[in-house]
Amino acid sequence: MSTNIIAYQGHQGAYSHLSCRHVHPEMDAFACKSFADAMFMVERGEAQLAMIPLENSTAGRVEEIYRLMPKTQLHIISEHFEPVNHCLLAKPGTQLSDLKTVSSHPQALAQCDGNIKALGMTPIASLDTAGAAEALANSSELGHAAIASSLAAELYGLDVLKDNFQDKQGNTTRFIILSKEGHMPVLEAGITFMTTIMFTVRNMPAALYKALGGFATNSVNMVKLESYMASDTMQAASFHLDVEGHPHQKSMQYALQELDFFAKEVRIIGTYPAHPFRFKQENSIDY
Repeated sequence: MSTNIIAYQGHQGAYSHLSCRHVHPEMDAFACKSFADAMFMVERGEAQLAMIPLENSTAGRVEEIYRLMPKTQLHIISEHFEPVNHCLLAKPGTQLSDLKTVSSHPQALAQCDGNIKALGMTPIASLDTAGAAEALANSSELGHAAIASSLAAELYGLDVLKDNFQDKQGNTTRFIILSKEGHMPVLEAGITFMTTIMFTVRNMPAALYKALGGFATNSVNMVKLESYMASDTMQAASFHLDVEGHPHQKSMQYALQELDFFAKEVRIIGTYPAHPFRFKQENSIDY
């Protein structure tokens, strides 16, 4: 098997597949049934990269990823922000006036609820957007539509009856690109770097406050902090931290020293250039 593969979860035509095309069009995108399948393909060396969604501006975090990451030795080598453009798809020759039902993932249906009602359609929940498009392409039912990506329309031979079908603009998914091999980019002036860290706090009073204090006192911007249960005992919380900085910067080195003192199992899982989307103030997302 060629390793020039980028793995993703979902059907062909899913937004993860679209992100693979946008970021690495030179690679072969490989559809997997689960996030774990995609990540462990990389772990086993069967794929070079994995495109994994971490959070969405509307739906929030993908909680499963935080539990899967500690079970791998994968590294984050870059991030990608993909605008979600829902398209109303139908079989060739179908008119808007013909439509009576529409299927998609429940989140997509909710995000297009106003426009669905305006067309008088009945929503039908599906496991995912691209799967709804594939089912539509294979169906003989008249008056049915699907909500999915423009890539799904291309792959399954469907017409785009309405572009940007979502009720509100700005819905965006943040993806991380995972690799088996770690890569520490060269610290360069003028480039903003993100560093992602996983850790567990020690059993002492105010341990989390003290562990994170070094970032504040050294003026390192903490962009995101997520907690998750790393085991079934529910006795110790682990944390996923995104900071704006590079480990070779003095301020980061001081902050990491304090983190190491008050935390355990500290693991830097990636340092990578911040995606340009972060600097578009009009589209800013608070994590």
